[in-house]
Amino acid sequence: MAFEIERKFLVIGDAWQQSISDESYIRQAYLTGRDRASIRVRIRDNRTATLTVKSRGADLKRLEFEYEIPVLEAEAMLPLRCGAIIEKRRAIVPFQGHVWEVDTFFGDNVGLVLAEIELNAVGETFARPQWIGAEVTSHASYYNSALANNPFSIWADRDHRSA
Repeated sequence: MAFEIERKFLVIGDAWQQSISDESYIRQAYLTGRDRASIRVRIRDNRTATLTVKSRGADLKRLEFEYEIPVLEAEAMLPLRCGAIIEKRRAIVPFQGHVWEVDTFFGDNVGLVLAEIELNAVGETFARPQWIGAEVTSHASYYNSALANNPFSIWADRDHRSA
């Protein structure tokens, strides 16, 4: 069984950009997300696509199943989405033995920059780069499935950005 152990943080400044080892452009949409699982279709750099099923909840450890699908099929699924398409640039940033994924959002979520780190165990320790801000792992509003329906640009409580 596949599990994802992920922590999510706000990003401070742009110092992380000096250490980027790879980048990609991602478009993704949620076909469902209100029940016990979310189903996502993702297109990366218009070259590869995946269909992903994740258990719901803003927990550290969640079930995750991911399957490669043809890009044309992924494109055909986009109109079936719930909410908006999430657009972001994902940068891979290695730091002291771990890999951080830094997402810079576009469209309705412009202005939001989040960093995620995937861990092997819930209690695994890791070094935090200087550009890591407040942890938002337990804040469901920062999950992509939530951003599709309640985008960052329209959040009424702008102070909520700092978690």
